[in-house]
Parts: sequence; structure tokens; C-alpha cells
Amino acid sequence: MTPRGKIRLAYKNTSQVVPLSVEPDGSATMLPLWTFAVLLGAVAGREVCYDRLGCFSDDSPYGGTLERPLKMLPWSPKVVNTRFLLYTNENPNNYQVITADASSIRSSNFKTNRKTHFVIHGFTDKGEDSWLSSICKNMFQVENANCICVDWKGGSRTGYTQATQNVQIVGAEIAYLVKALQSNFGYSPSNVHLIGHSLGSHVAGEAGKRLNGAIGRITGLDPAEPYFQNTPEVVRLDPSDAQFVDAIHTDSAPMVPNMGLGMSQTVGHLDFFPNGGKEMPGCQKNALSQIVDMDGIWEGSRDFVACNHLRSYKYYTDSIVNPTGFAGFSCASYSDFTSDKCFPCPSGGCPQMGHYADRYSRKTSGVGQKFFLNTGDASNFARWRYQVTVTLSGQKVTGHVLISLFGSGGNSKQYEIFKGSLQSGKTLTSEFDSTVDVGDLQKVKFIWYNNVINPTLPKVGASRVAVERNDGRVFNFCSSDTVREDVLLTLASC
Repeated sequence: MTPRGKIRLAYKNTSQVVPLSVEPDGSATMLPLWTFAVLLGAVAGREVCYDRLGCFSDDSPYGGTLERPLKMLPWSPKVVNTRFLLYTNENPNNYQVITADASSIRSSNFKTNRKTHFVIHGFTDKGEDSWLSSICKNMFQVENANCICVDWKGGSRTGYTQATQNVQIVGAEIAYLVKALQSNFGYSPSNVHLIGHSLGSHVAGEAGKRLNGAIGRITGLDPAEPYFQNTPEVVRLDPSDAQFVDAIHTDSAPMVPNMGLGMSQTVGHLDFFPNGGKEMPGCQKNALSQIVDMDGIWEGSRDFVACNHLRSYKYYTDSIVNPTGFAGFSCASYSDFTSDKCFPCPSGGCPQMGHYADRYSRKTSGVGQKFFLNTGDASNFARWRYQVTVTLSGQKVTGHVLISLFGSGGNSKQYEIFKGSLQSGKTLTSEFDSTVDVGDLQKVKFIWYNNVINPTLPKVGASRVAVERNDGRVFNFCSSDTVREDVLLTLASC
């Protein structure tokens, strides 16, 4: 009779076969167990175990479910080949490869008195891609930090379904490194910030889960939707994975038929939906995005087809050097936001989307808190929102009204706030997103036009203009003058 033993099922991929290991209770012949394991592996392939990282299963909820129909095991750590590329203020342009070995860390520029940011790429990307190191370089402009770009191209450059399973290996490797920092150097996980894009968001969630939520912060940059949307929390990024979790959603339209690659459901304490979270300014999709399958979506058309998806890390990169340029407004919907129903910020202020979200005083007062904002269509993506209320004076005409702001921080361009009937005493209120933080306002300029020939040469003015910043501070300006079409009227403080 064959003795009972613990069977670890075979791991296979196209490049190698990792042998089955059998740990028998006795010393009888191994042939029946090998035969049984091979047959069972071919049929089930339910679990695979690796030294250091533990065991991984393809059972529910990781496979065989409505959200994750295919059952696959993650590839081995050797094949995924997770690498940690360390940049610091001392070596901002050339990375040092570190491992979880204490001597490797000691011989690097890693400093235990600094915060550590991990930047984690997603499907088909690699750790050497410029966007990861750009995040690090911007950080070095504002703080002294350890910035580790996580490279797992060995596991990300494959079919999408397999890559979603390899996420578990990468998350386990990050958790193992953080534990090594803690045990060898007394480095607290609360000083660790994981920043993941797409599948990298769920890598961060896996690492956080394995550290029982002790990580200080996780930022999800458009967390990947396919195989993660509506799955149990153990599978995906969720608020329990760190002390603070924030997310930026930029491609949250449904996967079918819109090819939205990002999740629409909230996954953090704070979830930001810039520009509504579905279509980003400067991005346009065409029919190509409707016919490309998941496994080929980056091939030859990555920046075009995935433009919305990639915006999330571009917004984050810009946010590092624009501490006030990405204020998110609490709102029931983006429609309410664009209807000017969510201004100004409440007494506790507005959180900043991106790098400075953790400065928000109410950041962990709840989960799934939704915030909306607008961005620019190209870098620099930062915008500053103002509400302007204009009281008209002068004659009755039809036309357009534009306002520009002048302040201690700079001057804005002209923004159209109204078109329609203009008449004395009428009050116009509108919000716009300035490319400039004008600071404390010093004056405003008013102009109107209608491009209609009128021999009476009508004059229109603004008797009062009130400008409100998102912090609730209001600046008032007055004038008793009126001006003809296309003539600037300057209003002084009153």
C-alpha cells in the first residue's frame, strides 16, 4: 500500500517544467505517488508551494468563478523574477538592484530614516520604463526618500489571465522584502508606501494583505478591472490592505463594450474620479479599441488605445510637484460636479488627488469616499478651480462674458463664464478650472463680445465680481464703468 504523503502539484510553463515534490511519511517506492501527482496535476493543478513565499491555489476565489473563470496557478518566483530597483536622492538616475538580503540593503543607498515608496508596473510593462523612475525623480524634488521600482516583466509579459495570477507572486515578494527590512533594520511597515498601476495596484493589495494591513499607504493608479472587479477583497486591492488606501480611476467605463481597463468600484478610503473617471481630456478612442483583445492590447498601440488607463500615473507624477493642483470635491456624481453643485470645499478642506492625499484630515473617516475634479489635457495636468459671480451693469444685449484673474501667484487666461442675454442687475455664476494658481486675488478683468454689428455701440459692465477659491475665501471687486464690445474693464478690490 502506498503511504500517505503531502503532494505539491506540478508547475509548468512553456519554458520549463518544475518537478513535482512529494514528501512521504514513509520510505516506500515513489513511482505510484509520482504517477498520481502527474495525473492530478493535469486534471486539477490546485496548489503550488514555494520556499519563502508559501502556497498558492487556483481554487475559488482565485479561479473558477464568474469574475475569474479560468483556473491557472501563478508562475514560479524564478520565472516571474521580481527585481527591486532602488533610486535615492544620492542616485536619482541610476538604480541599484537590492534583494531581501541584509547585506544587499546595507551596501546600497537605502536609508532607514527615510520613507520608502515602491512603484509597481502592470500588464506588459517593465520596471525600467521611464514613467516609474519619473515618479521617483519628482519625489526627490520634494523629499528625501527611498524609491524602489518593482520590475516583474518576467510575469507581466504573458497572457493577461496568467499575469493576473502572477500578481500574487510579486505581492508576496514585496511583503517578504518589507519583512526583511523590519526584522533586520527595525524598519516600520508604516513608513512604506506602495504605488501600483493597473495590475500593480492589486500587487500592492496582495503585499498589504500579507502584512496584515500594516503598510502605511497604498495608492492604486487605475486598478485593473478584468479578473478583479467585484471579486472578494482577498483577491483585489481594498481598504484593509494598508492603514490608508487611495485610488485614481481614469478608465472606469465598462470593459464591454467600452474596453475600459480600470475598475469603476471603489477600492480605497478615498477614490478619485478625475474628469468623471471614464474619458480623459486629450485621449480619444477609435474602433481599434473595440477589436483588440486583452492579450494584445498593448502591442503596437499601447499609448493610443490605453491612453485613459495610462493617465492615472501621469496625474500622480504631476501631483508630486503641484501640492495644491488636484483638489478633489466630494460629490454625489460627476454630473453634479459639472453642474457646479459641489463648491467650495467643506470646512475640513478638500483632499488632493495623488501624492498629497494622505494630508487630508478625514482620509480614513470612511471607505469608498468619492471625489471629483477636472484636469488639463496634457502635462502639466494640474488645475485650480474658482467660482465667479458677476453682477452686470449697462445696456441690454446678447453676448458672451469672459473673466480673467490677477493675483499674487500669477494671472489666469480669460474664461468664458456665460453666453446669452446680458442686462443690468443680472447675476451670473460659473466655475472654471484655471491653469494657474493665482493665489490671493488683486484684481479681475471683464470683457464681453457678441460679434453683432450694432450702430448704437452698446456698453456693458460688471458692477461687482466675487471670486471664491476652493478654500472658501471670497475676494470682491467693483467698478462703476461700462465698456463697449471687446474692451477690457478692470475691477479693483472693494
